Amino acid sequence: MLEAGFLQLAQWLLTPILVLLAAAFLYALWMAGMVAMEAWQRRTDPAFSSLQLAAGMDFEELELLALRRLEPLRLLSRVTPMLGLIATMIPLGPALQGVASGQGNAALSVFSNAFAGVVLALAAAAIGLVLYSLRRRWLLAELLVIRKRLGAGQ
Repeated sequence: MLEAGFLQLAQWLLTPILVLLAAAFLYALWMAGMVAMEAWQRRTDPAFSSLQLAAGMDFEELELLALRRLEPLRLLSRVTPMLGLIATMIPLGPALQGVASGQGNAALSVFSNAFAGVVLALAAAAIGLVLYSLRRRWLLAELLVIRKRLGAGQ
Protein backbone atom coordinates (compact mmCIF):
# COMPACT_ATOMS: atom_id res chain seq x y z
CA MET A 1 0.00 0.00 0.00
CA LEU A 2 2.89 2.34 0.79
CA GLU A 3 4.48 1.66 -2.61
CA ALA A 4 1.20 2.38 -4.39
CA GLY A 5 0.95 5.68 -2.53
CA PHE A 6 4.48 6.63 -3.56
CA LEU A 7 3.74 5.69 -7.16
CA GLN A 8 0.57 7.83 -7.17
CA LEU A 9 2.43 10.75 -5.58
CA ALA A 10 5.19 10.49 -8.18
CA GLN A 11 2.62 10.49 -10.99
CA TRP A 12 1.03 13.63 -9.55
CA LEU A 13 4.42 15.33 -9.53
CA LEU A 14 4.95 14.86 -13.26
CA THR A 15 2.77 17.76 -14.44
CA PRO A 16 4.21 20.34 -12.01
CA ILE A 17 7.74 19.19 -12.88
CA LEU A 18 7.06 19.59 -16.60
CA VAL A 19 5.59 23.05 -16.00
CA LEU A 20 8.70 24.00 -14.00
CA LEU A 21 10.92 22.71 -16.82
CA ALA A 22 9.05 24.77 -19.40
CA ALA A 23 9.32 27.84 -17.16
CA ALA A 24 13.05 27.20 -16.60
CA PHE A 25 13.67 26.92 -20.33
CA LEU A 26 11.75 30.13 -21.04
CA TYR A 27 13.64 31.88 -18.22
CA ALA A 28 16.96 30.67 -19.68
CA LEU A 29 16.02 32.12 -23.07
CA TRP A 30 14.89 35.39 -21.48
CA MET A 31 18.12 35.67 -19.49
CA ALA A 32 20.12 34.91 -22.64
CA GLY A 33 18.50 37.96 -24.21
CA MET A 34 19.28 40.07 -21.15
CA VAL A 35 22.92 38.96 -21.07
CA ALA A 36 23.23 39.57 -24.81
CA MET A 37 21.91 43.11 -24.29
CA GLU A 38 24.36 43.64 -21.43
CA ALA A 39 27.20 42.34 -23.63
CA TRP A 40 26.19 44.83 -26.32
CA GLN A 41 26.15 47.65 -23.75
CA ARG A 42 29.58 46.63 -22.49
CA ARG A 43 30.95 46.54 -26.04
CA THR A 44 29.58 49.95 -27.01
CA ASP A 45 30.43 51.63 -23.69
CA PRO A 46 33.67 50.40 -22.07
CA ALA A 47 32.78 52.29 -18.87
CA PHE A 48 29.46 50.40 -18.50
CA SER A 49 28.87 49.02 -15.03
CA SER A 50 25.83 47.14 -13.82
CA LEU A 51 26.92 47.60 -10.19
CA GLN A 52 26.64 51.07 -8.73
CA LEU A 53 27.88 51.93 -5.27
CA ALA A 54 25.01 53.94 -3.78
CA ALA A 55 25.46 56.50 -1.03
CA GLY A 56 25.78 54.84 2.35
CA MET A 57 26.47 51.43 0.83
CA ASP A 58 29.63 49.61 1.82
CA PHE A 59 31.60 47.19 -0.32
CA GLU A 60 30.16 44.08 1.39
CA GLU A 61 26.64 45.20 0.50
CA LEU A 62 27.75 45.63 -3.10
CA GLU A 63 29.20 42.10 -3.08
CA LEU A 64 25.86 40.82 -1.76
CA LEU A 65 24.08 42.64 -4.58
CA ALA A 66 26.36 40.93 -7.10
CA LEU A 67 25.60 37.54 -5.55
CA ARG A 68 21.87 38.25 -5.70
CA ARG A 69 22.19 38.94 -9.41
CA LEU A 70 24.05 35.69 -9.98
CA GLU A 71 21.95 33.39 -7.81
CA PRO A 72 19.02 32.80 -10.21
CA LEU A 73 21.38 31.66 -12.98
CA ARG A 74 23.30 29.47 -10.56
CA LEU A 75 20.09 27.81 -9.41
CA LEU A 76 18.91 27.41 -13.00
CA SER A 77 22.07 25.59 -13.97
CA ARG A 78 21.98 23.30 -10.93
CA VAL A 79 18.31 22.53 -10.37
CA THR A 80 17.05 21.95 -13.91
CA PRO A 81 19.09 18.76 -14.49
CA MET A 82 17.51 17.32 -11.34
CA LEU A 83 14.06 18.27 -12.56
CA GLY A 84 14.87 16.67 -15.91
CA LEU A 85 15.88 13.47 -14.18
CA ILE A 86 12.63 13.45 -12.22
CA ALA A 87 10.65 14.09 -15.44
CA THR A 88 12.46 11.14 -17.03
CA MET A 89 12.17 8.71 -14.15
CA ILE A 90 8.45 9.13 -13.41
CA PRO A 91 7.19 7.79 -16.77
CA LEU A 92 9.85 5.07 -17.01
CA GLY A 93 8.16 2.79 -14.46
CA PRO A 94 4.91 2.47 -16.40
CA ALA A 95 6.84 2.30 -19.69
CA LEU A 96 8.91 -0.62 -18.46
CA GLN A 97 5.75 -2.35 -17.29
CA GLY A 98 4.35 -1.87 -20.80
CA VAL A 99 7.45 -3.43 -22.34
CA ALA A 100 7.20 -6.37 -19.94
CA SER A 101 3.54 -6.93 -20.88
CA GLY A 102 4.30 -6.82 -24.60
CA GLN A 103 2.97 -3.32 -25.36
CA GLY A 104 6.17 -2.03 -26.95
CA ASN A 105 4.61 0.73 -29.09
CA ALA A 106 2.87 2.37 -26.14
CA ALA A 107 6.05 2.15 -24.11
CA LEU A 108 8.03 3.76 -26.93
CA SER A 109 5.85 6.88 -26.89
CA VAL A 110 6.27 7.14 -23.12
CA PHE A 111 10.04 6.82 -23.51
CA SER A 112 10.18 9.62 -26.07
CA ASN A 113 8.11 11.92 -23.86
CA ALA A 114 10.32 11.12 -20.88
CA PHE A 115 13.49 11.93 -22.76
CA ALA A 116 12.04 15.18 -24.10
CA GLY A 117 11.87 16.44 -20.51
CA VAL A 118 15.50 15.70 -19.82
CA VAL A 119 16.62 17.28 -23.10
CA LEU A 120 14.72 20.47 -22.28
CA ALA A 121 16.19 20.48 -18.78
CA LEU A 122 19.76 19.99 -19.98
CA ALA A 123 19.37 22.74 -22.57
CA ALA A 124 18.12 25.16 -19.91
CA ALA A 125 20.93 24.14 -17.56
CA ALA A 126 23.58 24.57 -20.25
CA ILE A 127 22.31 28.02 -21.15
CA GLY A 128 22.15 28.93 -17.47
CA LEU A 129 25.71 27.73 -16.81
CA VAL A 130 27.16 29.71 -19.72
CA LEU A 131 25.27 32.85 -18.70
CA TYR A 132 26.25 32.39 -15.05
CA SER A 133 29.93 32.09 -15.95
CA LEU A 134 29.87 35.11 -18.22
CA ARG A 135 27.95 37.33 -15.84
CA ARG A 136 30.07 36.19 -12.87
CA ARG A 137 33.24 37.22 -14.69
CA TRP A 138 31.75 40.63 -15.52
CA LEU A 139 30.56 41.27 -11.96
CA LEU A 140 33.86 40.18 -10.41
CA ALA A 141 35.73 42.53 -12.74
CA GLU A 142 33.39 45.37 -11.76
CA LEU A 143 33.89 44.61 -8.07
CA LEU A 144 37.66 44.69 -8.57
CA VAL A 145 37.48 48.10 -10.26
CA ILE A 146 35.27 49.47 -7.48
CA ARG A 147 37.55 48.01 -4.78
CA LYS A 148 40.58 49.65 -6.40
CA ARG A 149 38.71 52.93 -6.72
CA LEU A 150 37.69 52.81 -3.06
CA GLY A 151 41.25 51.95 -2.01
CA ALA A 152 42.65 54.87 -4.04
CA GLY A 153 40.13 57.28 -2.51
CA GLN A 154 41.09 56.49 1.08
